[in-house]
Amino acid sequence: MSRAEELWERLVRAALRRERFGMGTVGQPAGGIAGYVPSSLANNRDIDTILRVADEIQDEEPNVSRILCEHAYSLAQNLDPNSEGRGVLQFKTGLMSVIKQKLAKREVGAIDRSQDIARLQEFYKIYREKNNVDKLREEERMLRESGVFSGNLGELERKTLKRKKVYATLRVLGMVLEQLTEEIPEELKRVIDSDAAMTEDLIAYNIIPFPLDAPTITNAIVTFPEVRAAVSALKHFRGLPKLPQEFSIPDTRSPDLMDFLHCVFGFQKDNVSNQREHIVLLLANEQSRLGIPEEPEPKLDEAAVQKVFMKSLDNYIKWCNYLCIQPVWSNLDAVSKEKKILFVSLYFLIWGEAANVRFLPECLCYIFHHMAREMDEILRQQIAQPANSCSKDGVVSFLDQVITPLYEVVAAEAKNNDNGRAPHSAWRNYDDFNEYFWSLHCFELSWPWRKTSFFQKPTPRSKNPLKLGGGQRRGKTSFVEHRTFFHLYHSFHRLWIFLVMMFQGLTIIAFNNGRLNAKTLREVLSLGPTFVVMKFIESVLDVLMMYGAYSTTRRLAVSRIFLRFLWFSSASVVVSFLYVRALQEESDPNSNSVIFRLYLIVIGIFGGINFFISFLMRIPACHRLTDMCDHWSLIRFIKWMRQERYYVGRGMYERTTDFIKYMIFWLIILSAKFAFAYFAQIKPLVKPTRTIITMNNIQYSWHDFVSRNNHNALTVVTLWSPVIAMYMLDIYIIYTVVSAVWGFLLGARDRLGEIRSLDAVQKIFEEFPAAFMKRLHPVRASASSSSQVVEKNKFDAARFSPFWNEIIKNLREEDYLTNFEMELLFMPKNTGSLPLVQWPLFLLASKIFLAKDIAAESRDLQYELWERISRDDYMKYAVQECYHALRFILTEILEAEGRMWVERIYEGIEASIKNKSISDDFQLNKLQLVISRVTALLGILNQAEKPEHEKGAVKAVQDLYDVVRHDVLAINMREHYEQWQNISKARTEGRLFAKLNWPRDPELKAQVKRLYSLLTIKESASNVPKNLEARRRLEFFTNSLFMDMPPARPVHEMLSFSVFTPYYSEIVLYSMNELLKKNEDGISILFYLQKIYPDEWKNFLARIGRDENAAETELFDSPSDILELRFWASYRGQTLARTVRGMMYYRKALMLQTYLERENAGDTEAALSRLEATDTKGFELSPEARARADLKFTYVVTCQIYGKQKEEQKPEAADIALLMQRNEALRVAFIDVVETLKDGKVHTEYYSKLVKADINGKDKEIYAIKLPGDPKLGEGKPENQNHAVVFTRGNAIQTIDMNQDNYFEEALKVRNLLEEFDRDHGIRPATILGVREHVFTGSVSSLASFMSNQEGSFVTLGQRVLATPLKVRMHYGHPDVFDRVFHITRGGISKASRIINISEDIYAGFNSTLRQGNITHHEYIQVGKGRDVGLNQIALFEGKVAGGNGEQVLSRDVYRLGQQFDFFRMLSFYFTTVGYYFCTMLTVWTIYIFLYGRAYLALSGVGETMQIRARITDNTALDAALNTQFLFQIGIFTAVPMILGFILEQGFLRAVVSFITMQLQLCTVFFTFSLGTRTHYFGRTILHGGARYQATGRGFVVCHIKFSENYRLYSRSHFVKGLEVVLLLVVYLAYGYNDGALSYILLSISSWFMALSWLFAPYLFNPSGFEWQKIVEDFRDWTNWLLYRGGIGVKGAESWEAWWDEELSHIRTLRGRILETILSLRFFIFQYGIVYKLDVQGTDTSLTVYGFSWIALAVLILLFKVFTFSQKISVNFQLLLRFIQGLAFLLAIAGLAAAVVFTKLTIPDIFACILAFVPTGWGILSIAAAWKPLVKKMGLWKSIRSIARLYDAGMGMLIFVPIAFFSWFPFVSTFQTRLMFNQAFSRGLEISLILAGNNRNTGI
Repeated sequence: MSRAEELWERLVRAALRRERFGMGTVGQPAGGIAGYVPSSLANNRDIDTILRVADEIQDEEPNVSRILCEHAYSLAQNLDPNSEGRGVLQFKTGLMSVIKQKLAKREVGAIDRSQDIARLQEFYKIYREKNNVDKLREEERMLRESGVFSGNLGELERKTLKRKKVYATLRVLGMVLEQLTEEIPEELKRVIDSDAAMTEDLIAYNIIPFPLDAPTITNAIVTFPEVRAAVSALKHFRGLPKLPQEFSIPDTRSPDLMDFLHCVFGFQKDNVSNQREHIVLLLANEQSRLGIPEEPEPKLDEAAVQKVFMKSLDNYIKWCNYLCIQPVWSNLDAVSKEKKILFVSLYFLIWGEAANVRFLPECLCYIFHHMAREMDEILRQQIAQPANSCSKDGVVSFLDQVITPLYEVVAAEAKNNDNGRAPHSAWRNYDDFNEYFWSLHCFELSWPWRKTSFFQKPTPRSKNPLKLGGGQRRGKTSFVEHRTFFHLYHSFHRLWIFLVMMFQGLTIIAFNNGRLNAKTLREVLSLGPTFVVMKFIESVLDVLMMYGAYSTTRRLAVSRIFLRFLWFSSASVVVSFLYVRALQEESDPNSNSVIFRLYLIVIGIFGGINFFISFLMRIPACHRLTDMCDHWSLIRFIKWMRQERYYVGRGMYERTTDFIKYMIFWLIILSAKFAFAYFAQIKPLVKPTRTIITMNNIQYSWHDFVSRNNHNALTVVTLWSPVIAMYMLDIYIIYTVVSAVWGFLLGARDRLGEIRSLDAVQKIFEEFPAAFMKRLHPVRASASSSSQVVEKNKFDAARFSPFWNEIIKNLREEDYLTNFEMELLFMPKNTGSLPLVQWPLFLLASKIFLAKDIAAESRDLQYELWERISRDDYMKYAVQECYHALRFILTEILEAEGRMWVERIYEGIEASIKNKSISDDFQLNKLQLVISRVTALLGILNQAEKPEHEKGAVKAVQDLYDVVRHDVLAINMREHYEQWQNISKARTEGRLFAKLNWPRDPELKAQVKRLYSLLTIKESASNVPKNLEARRRLEFFTNSLFMDMPPARPVHEMLSFSVFTPYYSEIVLYSMNELLKKNEDGISILFYLQKIYPDEWKNFLARIGRDENAAETELFDSPSDILELRFWASYRGQTLARTVRGMMYYRKALMLQTYLERENAGDTEAALSRLEATDTKGFELSPEARARADLKFTYVVTCQIYGKQKEEQKPEAADIALLMQRNEALRVAFIDVVETLKDGKVHTEYYSKLVKADINGKDKEIYAIKLPGDPKLGEGKPENQNHAVVFTRGNAIQTIDMNQDNYFEEALKVRNLLEEFDRDHGIRPATILGVREHVFTGSVSSLASFMSNQEGSFVTLGQRVLATPLKVRMHYGHPDVFDRVFHITRGGISKASRIINISEDIYAGFNSTLRQGNITHHEYIQVGKGRDVGLNQIALFEGKVAGGNGEQVLSRDVYRLGQQFDFFRMLSFYFTTVGYYFCTMLTVWTIYIFLYGRAYLALSGVGETMQIRARITDNTALDAALNTQFLFQIGIFTAVPMILGFILEQGFLRAVVSFITMQLQLCTVFFTFSLGTRTHYFGRTILHGGARYQATGRGFVVCHIKFSENYRLYSRSHFVKGLEVVLLLVVYLAYGYNDGALSYILLSISSWFMALSWLFAPYLFNPSGFEWQKIVEDFRDWTNWLLYRGGIGVKGAESWEAWWDEELSHIRTLRGRILETILSLRFFIFQYGIVYKLDVQGTDTSLTVYGFSWIALAVLILLFKVFTFSQKISVNFQLLLRFIQGLAFLLAIAGLAAAVVFTKLTIPDIFACILAFVPTGWGILSIAAAWKPLVKKMGLWKSIRSIARLYDAGMGMLIFVPIAFFSWFPFVSTFQTRLMFNQAFSRGLEISLILAGNNRNTGI
């Protein structure tokens, strides 16, 4: 082969090989091109398997390998002759190149292809003989029969794997032979057929292999009686018609009812296979929970079928009841067991193939309803013919005829949302389609589908930004998501009415000086008009909010809206009129109060009826009464008028006791809130308000328009506005404090934080076995006598020890422990003959030496000595264990006289103890000698058995004898005189101890080793383990053993569950390139991890057998070490590998629990007599344990673009494949885009596929379900979950993000958690189980710890209160456990409509609650969670969440929950969801309102006048009102939950230290900055939209962020607003009336703090943010970005112009432009106020002054334009332009100087003008930007852009200069590094820089 051909071949192989381990292909043998067949050829799976075998036999037989490759090429050529499919040409080229390579390697000579078949036949025989095929099965069978739990499990595993590989190869060889020729010798043909029959278990299956009785199936799952019963229940029963002959069924199994449904409705084959397994598992798991005894022929119990039937079709039954239609069965009791299974099977087959239609659960009910009727008709006719609804032109396809028409209209609507830019009101989302099926109108669609207006596809929308509306479309269904803040009132009107009325009432009382007389009462009655007017506003919003749905919504709903509008408009007119007339009547002295009495009667009746209806409809206890009265038309009409009746949201009431709990909770809050409002907010302002109203002749500084002759209304508004804002806000602050205290008390009640230190763990360790057995292990032993108590304790310890040891072993494997710590923490098996419980060494270490010292120094009596020792329980246990263990060891190793000596010594000791003479009989001060001799003996016995060791052991025993005989013993030898004589004689003659029985028994060896450790470890082990994470985990696990949790059921009876992880393209596994790549500081991720986790790095090196001082390069020599290193690093990041490892602990835990529960030990003694009862060696290889774990647990990772990643050779694909190889139970689902040829055209098809790793470590496709089109119509993550949810199994499903982790010890508790579904949690069973999270990224940096503590506070204390007592916990992401069947039959585990459901997770909680679910929270189990660790990552994440909450405000789910909850639950819901963000925004608004009010008082001159008059009149109340530091600063109370959480779980002292540390690390700056982030994104989303998913990266932040990048990210959200606050504060400082600096500081300190936090936090928390060299580079980069002109394709990160356009892109609608204009008008106040304060204007307050200021501004803008005139335009008159610019400059300077000299203009006036014109210019810019299309048409856009660039340059400089200044001082950078990163990293970083010669770019 030529050099060029060889290089080409290498290139092709490299391109087609996808495996990647580290750098290159380290750790993986070179592979061929198998496994990477293009998608357009993927329908022929034979190509892939043929190429795999060709790779396998390449070295063994190249010729046969070449034959296989050529056959694969011919198959590919037949499928796509013209290579039109994507990737086919490259694949064929590569394959041909491989074939040429194979030809080149053979001997010289022509190829005789006529011999290929003969060669293949001959190789088939040779391969069979070489691998002893006939013996393989027999050997495997014999091993299997030797015992499931034998020690040969590893050998069995290897034999099974080898057999499968050999038969897989033979199967392919036989298949190719049969395809190449029909002339196969008869004998060979029989052999091939026989071998093929043995490969049935090689066919891809997920969990259960079908058929169960195939002779080759080795999976133990087929032997479980519940599985066999479930499979038999699916068999073809008598009522089913016979299937047609042409319908093919594999010969290996008989037809079942799934085949019948497949034949009739044309479901896809893989969908049928998938649902067959799904239903079998559902039925089998339900059967296993019934505890039915095993039978020879297991049958499915009726109760199991009934449970699955009712659970699966519960939503369908409710739908039928709601629509008042008859279900497909007339009498449920008459439906047979087989028919029920048939109905369930039909439903799940529909669901399994419904694709995006799964988001429409009631649409699925409609489809099921009609298809079940069709099925009934076919059953009645007894002819298995295709159903009319699914057949067309002779082709039967459920997907094409039923789902695709629905999908197409949904997809067309989704396309019309313009990628989320279109208004929600302009297109129908998933909810709109689904809600169409909530009325009987849906039956107009008929069956089969009739293409009515429902299926009308919309025309594309106009792209004109100023044009309203879209093309022709069908309206919304029952709700329209208009983008407006009014949704907050519309959804929660009861809250706002209540707050307004209470404020009005309290204000009236306050203005009446607190007197409750007739006058006050008459004024309080004005609440009547207030109430009806606010209800009228609500009815107006009802009318307006439904705009866009009137043509399509139900007529009844429209009638209700207008009836309510008429009723409340009439009521508001009548009530208001009566009250006004009553007031007029009061002023008439001759009136007799008739109108007032009439008003009282009307209000009394109106209020009474409203209260009565509220009582009946909102109080839980009265719900049944109202439901019973529903048959009365009047009652039904009143209920309908009061509350819209939807399919969801019915019956949302709680148990009366629960209602009373959360009512009391809110009564406490409301009492505190209104007491605070009255005494601290309203009452103090009464007197100042009266004073202001009565003031007159106020001299205004400016030209006043509105404040004359109206009692100083604006001043009153200024005074009251911050108070009103605070009144709306303080209820949340009080809620925060009360909920924190309540949560603290709940946590204390639940025993959280009882074990919070290692000392606590050690003190009560002896209680752990009993607690563990009680809660986690359903095997118990009873005890009555004291000896039985000991036995019971030992039984518990023996059962506990394997679990504890496995926990410790896993901590070691995770590198949290050293080998020595692992040895100390291990617990003995406690299955031996010692009459006591043996505890781990870390409890007993050094106790013997302490006891020896006490005994040696003691002069006490025996009982006093023992009492002193017994004060420390573990010292007592150590002494007892040494005593018994030494006796056991010596008895076992000694013979004859030696054993007699041991018995006599121990008899003497026991006699002395009995006689209480131990101190007299033994020289206790010589115990050290005994210990030294025993230690010497044990040290020798610990070594290998050798002659020299045996001699040494004999010598050691003799020394021990001598010490005991001569130094220690002082007992009477007369009792056994002869025996002592014999012993003494034997010692003299040298016979004593001459021969030892060397310890060979495992138990004896273990005792020797343990006693040796006990006698040699002198240091205390009180600080073991040292690793903080290991401590935390052990503390939490042991603490949870004493918490309230349901007792665990045996594994075979537990609920089954799945774990479900969506993945897109995040990091799977760090490559070596990523780990070693250095940033600009020379810091790599690996270096960073080594410094952050130094102890774990040392433990890792010890685990892989490397010296910790060895060079790192030595690691890179070993492929296995490189792979281990990559996993070690990945397990410390937020990677998929970490998540998969954590979740697979569930399987490991279930295998261990199954293995240890195999013996249901009723008799303690019998159980302990068997060592293997607690021997866990090989539990992971036990076939039964693995099968049981697979039956109960499934893990599906839905890697959306895995297929695409494989095609593009992305490293993520190889890493995912590696994870599948390492975890046999891991399943990966993905969307495969397949291009197929039809009529010469390439058609794109989408498949939802499930794969697993096969025996060769490659992907094996299990299911491939065709989809109707691209599944991504809405938000990516929920769509990704939806396509793969069909592959999940079980009763429950845990949703896990790919940045989470799990722990083995927590996985042991999952059985207990699942039992919560059957526990009493209120009026309804639990549907979502909330689980505690631990944020594991807190140690990365100070920011990460802030985020960790904030998140930790919410996910523990916060959610604890939401669940109990408030009953409003929702689903806040992961790791909640869903009732799987409940949710998949009601729309899934998330919602997916574009933009509106961007926070997709929480909608699962909304949906569950609306559909009568119940969400709980449990804290005895935890799951790890990663959070963002850099400020930019955190800001993006918080921006996404805040934007998502902004969208929630508009959603129908929030509206319905706000309407349907009772009042108190509504309050809880509001303040814990959208209300939290609104209150956050209100906090910022309060500061704005306060400062703008102060600016008004300062600029208008009113403030000065009033304070002077207050002084004169000595009005201290007014003075205080004008100068107080407003109460928005009580936001400090929001830190209360975090503090109480610390105290509960860490203890008071550690909590105080943690809190102070956080303050020193400037956490307040961070939280203030986050306040701005949430406010900006929440407000902007409601105003303009633009919420979107933000990919935050989740990486390690060790790099410096450039100034320009921070400026781009925070300019509009923080910097502009921060500078606006600074401007207001400067104006107030300059023109406000203050009593000196202290008064100003107290008044404005919090505002200054907020403004400075917003301006400088991004740079304060930026790594190396104050390093001078970085600052210089940042400035250069920023100026380049600022001055670079944008263009087509230029991104915002490259050019200021492109970025500015991106920043304006969210303003798209006319409404948005108008709102932006109105908001921008506030910037013009500054100029208007300041120009009247200039010295140049004197006392003139006419409008002329303001007019002149605009002329001055126009001149400045003209000058700016002259100086920034485009050089491109002026290229032909450069000289003239420069002359004009110079002249203009001189004239401007001269004019300014003349004005200063000849007029009253002063230098301060010039600065004041700048202060005035800067905000005006920004206001003009903002308005121009809002009307960008219009400004462009006017030709002014370039000028506007130039001014905008100037503003950004100015703002950037204002922020940059202080940073540059501080960068001059080196200590600032050092301080910042210490502030941001923990000490270890800071120290490591500094050392590395010194070693590198301070050169940032050299290696470390």
